[in-house]
Amino acid sequence: MSHDTKILLDGLLFPEGPRWHEEKLWFSDMQGLHVSTVDLSGNAEKIVEIKASPSGLGWLPDGRLLVVSMIDRRLLRLDPIGLVEIADLRELASFHCNDMVVDKLGRAYIGNFGFDLAANAPVEPAEIVLVTPDGAASVVAEELYFPNGTVITPDDRTLIVAETWGNCLTAFDIEPDGSLKNRRIWANLKDVYPDGNCLDAEGAIWVAAPYPGEVLRVKEGGNITHRLKVTTKPYACMLGGPARRTLFVCTAGSSNPDEVLAQSNGKIEIIEVEIPGAGRP
Repeated sequence: MSHDTKILLDGLLFPEGPRWHEEKLWFSDMQGLHVSTVDLSGNAEKIVEIKASPSGLGWLPDGRLLVVSMIDRRLLRLDPIGLVEIADLRELASFHCNDMVVDKLGRAYIGNFGFDLAANAPVEPAEIVLVTPDGAASVVAEELYFPNGTVITPDDRTLIVAETWGNCLTAFDIEPDGSLKNRRIWANLKDVYPDGNCLDAEGAIWVAAPYPGEVLRVKEGGNITHRLKVTTKPYACMLGGPARRTLFVCTAGSSNPDEVLAQSNGKIEIIEVEIPGAGRP
């Protein structure tokens, strides 16, 4: 299969949640059960093990790492002494917790599956849970169909989330207290299933879409300006590098856990783009 990207790192299981931080790409290998980093030369390092599967990543203003622990629905913080639980979200999140974006104040917005995807259960809506640095947690949005990759605009006033099973990008105004208001469709993507994403300086969003198997650059309203092919299926993307023009794409052949373990074909792929990244993450 032809593709537009170069392979930076392979031999992974299921990489997700890519973030550019301190001159490295940080990512979660969800099935490999580690948060890891890789630099632009392909040198990789395992940072911490998350036994219940890691997903979304972010940082507090003081530089400490936050990690979503998926299966047990917790938000963890990596302190010098090791992992510390910040919040237990089992009473707030309908199913496995997933991606996350952290704002400049250290407030974490966390989505979840909403239903048992691996068991082919009926699709059910889910929530976005807000966790403040002191561990207070509350639901700030409901009735979202698999809230997944999430970005915050550079002015810190708008949050945009991919609803994977809703085939759309949904926007909210961010209130001073962190609550979300004025829900609206930012882009209707019809037959596209959006996953992880990132924002660029022109206000467009790069969306990793395992179905149809491309990385798309989408403008508000739904106009698709670019389509990139990868080696298998893209599940998340991030703009980083020295000029923030390197698009990192997390790919794998399947999201089925049994197939992931058998194939071990997860990769980090890269391509240079014209418009640099902006906002968070």
